[in-house]
Amino acid sequence: MKALSRIDDSPAARWWWSVDHGSLFILAALMTIGVVLVFAAGPGTAARLGIDDSLHFPMRQITFILPALAILLGASMLTPLQTRRLGSILFAGALLALFAALLFAPEINGAKRWLPLGPLSFQPSEALKPGFVVISAWMLAEGVRNPRFPGAAIATGLYLVCAILLALQPDYGQAALLTAVWMAMFFVSGGGVFWLVGVATVAVVGFVAGYLFSPHLAKRIDAFLNPQSGENYQSDKALEAIANGGVFPRADAASVKLSLPDAHSDYIFAVGAEEFGMILGLVILALFAALVIRSYMKAAGLKSVFAQCAVCGLAALIGLQSLINIGVNLRLLPSKGMTLPFISYGGSSLMAAALTIGLMLALTRRQAHAARRKDIMP
Repeated sequence: MKALSRIDDSPAARWWWSVDHGSLFILAALMTIGVVLVFAAGPGTAARLGIDDSLHFPMRQITFILPALAILLGASMLTPLQTRRLGSILFAGALLALFAALLFAPEINGAKRWLPLGPLSFQPSEALKPGFVVISAWMLAEGVRNPRFPGAAIATGLYLVCAILLALQPDYGQAALLTAVWMAMFFVSGGGVFWLVGVATVAVVGFVAGYLFSPHLAKRIDAFLNPQSGENYQSDKALEAIANGGVFPRADAASVKLSLPDAHSDYIFAVGAEEFGMILGLVILALFAALVIRSYMKAAGLKSVFAQCAVCGLAALIGLQSLINIGVNLRLLPSKGMTLPFISYGGSSLMAAALTIGLMLALTRRQAHAARRKDIMP
């Protein structure tokens, strides 16, 4: 295969020499770790669920990777203007799907989060998050460009609609994640402290109301605050697996993962720590931290307020979700049912994470070949 040259004017060459190679390397490392850990956790999960094929989960994860890579590469080739359009369409579609999930989705573990699509299932909230970031960044940027335009108010309204729908599922973890991401974007856009305090107050009031009126949330909070309640089986097993693994890999360590529920998805970090020691856990943390820090450094050099807000929001989505997942595995946070991006098993999670990073790469690419100024500064 002929190497791509800097004087090559093909779309592939233009993409390669304008995209952030460091972020691509980090993503490749995370996805490789994810495949390895699903191979480690998948057979035990399959046996526990009565699935004859021990490689059921890892082989399905590999099939998910191919469309996820196509989504990532396709999204990363967009101009900022195309990114804004795609994000708006994605947000509208995901919002309708979120309504449909509340009405028609089957209840699983006390929540309506998944829409069945034949042999597969789709979680609308995963597609909603990157779409929300893009359209909110657009509104905030328009508000900065034209102070008479109520961009911050529109973005706040969109946030409240999304947070309420997520709370009704109920999915308080995703609602909390969306709140933190929105606040980060609002801060980057130059928003005042008054608005941030207002949103934080609304979020706290909503959380308290959820605890008082939602048995689902109250049960999880009570279990977290009372370790002796007997409701912390998953978290206890995750901690046991992490402790069993020690600091460095041990050939005789991998045994607790066989009795760990959701070992291939929500608690895959614990599987990695047991199989390969906490040294792998530190590597995973370092990779996510490097991805977020690198993205924020790239955002600092952008001239477009829209691009700055969107990149910071998309990076915060990945960084905060990974932090929440790892916090749950370490029993530092109540159980959330949130996957570890690029590592946990799941098609919806993997493709949504790929789309999120693809949009972020598109906005941080050098746009020297854009034909119109608005392609660069939407």
